[in-house]
Amino acid sequence: MTIHAKTALLGSDWVNDLRVEIEHGRITTLESGRDAQPNDSCVDVLLPSLANLHSHAFQRAMAGMTETRAAGRESFWTWRNLMYRFLDRLTPAQIEAIAALVFMEMQEAGYASVGEFHYVHHQPGGAPYAHLSELSQRIFSAASQTGIGLTHLPVLYTYGGVKQEPLAGGQLRFGNDVDRFLRLVDDCKPVLPHADSQTGIAPHSLRATSPDDLRRVLSQAPEGPVHIHISEQVQEVADVEAVLGQRPVDWLLNNVEVNARWCLIHATHMTDDETRALARSGAVAGLCPITEANLGDGIFNGAVYIENGGAFGVGSDSNVRISLPEELRMLEYSQRLRDKARTVLVPGEGSVGQTLYTGAARGGAQALGRDAGEIAVGKLADLVAIDRTHPTLCTLRDEQLLDGLSFAAPDGTVTDLWSAGRHQVRAGRHIARDSILSAYRTAMDDLLAEI
Repeated sequence: MTIHAKTALLGSDWVNDLRVEIEHGRITTLESGRDAQPNDSCVDVLLPSLANLHSHAFQRAMAGMTETRAAGRESFWTWRNLMYRFLDRLTPAQIEAIAALVFMEMQEAGYASVGEFHYVHHQPGGAPYAHLSELSQRIFSAASQTGIGLTHLPVLYTYGGVKQEPLAGGQLRFGNDVDRFLRLVDDCKPVLPHADSQTGIAPHSLRATSPDDLRRVLSQAPEGPVHIHISEQVQEVADVEAVLGQRPVDWLLNNVEVNARWCLIHATHMTDDETRALARSGAVAGLCPITEANLGDGIFNGAVYIENGGAFGVGSDSNVRISLPEELRMLEYSQRLRDKARTVLVPGEGSVGQTLYTGAARGGAQALGRDAGEIAVGKLADLVAIDRTHPTLCTLRDEQLLDGLSFAAPDGTVTDLWSAGRHQVRAGRHIARDSILSAYRTAMDDLLAEI
């Protein structure tokens, strides 16, 4: 397979007339200044695709269901209770259909891969399925249908709170002790959907596991990605500090070896000292600006983190809205609103859009343990093409394109997308769109009939 791009981003440089040869899902040759050949896939602007580093696919079907104010003040915790009630109805077939829709939408938005933070493991009430990894395999089926690159992150969720309260209600579908969790992870490895797919582990949070369990599961998984929810809510920070004696980020950095294989999701509430320490650790801050705004989580300490060389990436989390440009602009705009300043997340000088985009590309690939994040020989061919003739982009110089994409462009500028060389989006549409939408609508009709 060969792609010809009129313009492409190689590292921090823009080049013209680039031909990209791909074999077995990886980039084998890059040649600039070359004319298109008859069998080339011809595109306008070629970019490294981003990884969506944090997703709970099933929550996509809840979008719009939780925006009504009830008596009293709505919060993350009231939203969570509604989420538990919703998932208590979901069947394996419905979870698969939702995940396929989500993965398709991600690819059409410009994400070539996803980190699925998967914590719905069991039947309503908590009984395991006959196959322990039944619901993980439904995620794999959705990834196979869509061709998306997958890092599957089974979640260890053992307790209902940091004081090791028992699970209750909707949480029962999540629950595993360490032994059963490790069996679940092992069950997943032989049945991954693609050669570029992999598993990691995801201790849910310091409130849903214990220090001893966390250390044990880490000792049994010495390699591969580790993702954890860390400090999403003020109440969570207070609860962890009251029981463990330190704020969540401080406790984690002081008690386990946090390094480049870690991704700390929603590192929202950090002191400056915590922020600098996290940046120095080499871990990735996993930011989900749309969901964090939707749930009222708070604003990431971005300027201090970037000034200290911290790695970051973005994810769509609850999937209430799947839009790559909007995640990037929400990340920067939240900083501007807090600091009453502009161009906050650029260390020194340069394009904000290019800084955000290339930083998220590198950080997302690192978080998923995926050999991607840039257009370079030997890397996975996770690539996206955008339409430079779009009215929001057509007047811009090369070095302004990612500013236009991040701050002006609507959805719909993506023309093509490759996940490890699989050409899944063409002319702006996923190649399996019709069948995926049909299956999703059938699944939702069945679900709504039961509610």
